[in-house]
Amino acid sequence: MKVILHDLDRSYDAMMEAKCDDMVAADGKYAPCQGCFGCWTKHPAECFMKDKLRRACRVVGRADELVIVTKNLYGGYSAAVKNVLDRSIGSSTPFSTYRGRQMHHTLRYGKHALWKVLVYGEITEAEKATFRELAARNAVNDGYERAEVLFLENLAELEGSL
Repeated sequence: MKVILHDLDRSYDAMMEAKCDDMVAADGKYAPCQGCFGCWTKHPAECFMKDKLRRACRVVGRADELVIVTKNLYGGYSAAVKNVLDRSIGSSTPFSTYRGRQMHHTLRYGKHALWKVLVYGEITEAEKATFRELAARNAVNDGYERAEVLFLENLAELEGSL
């Protein structure tokens, strides 16, 4: 299953929906993670907050290919995308295991294929290096076999990159 998570305006939704099985619009119309860990323990993979991200853990957790479209923010995800990723922590469990000779949380939905990040906006070479490292670490932590980061000169390149 291919899932696209993006922080673009609604005018891009139709194009993206045609390229994936499910889509999460990081539009800021939801609450940030409260850090209660209820999605880990009390009601696995479901947030107690009854907003559009209530089942984000399940959508993100079941993705074989996760494509994240984000504006660069100092070599990291935009605040809206980061909020969605925070709210999807329930795609793992509170238990730990070794992956790649490092300690990580066990995966609730098993391993995945591709963590792909499409970055737009102004970006320096140092920020590109930071983003590549961040995506690689996120991929390992969330059980993805590989990470890929593409830097878009402009949003006209988006459709061919999805």
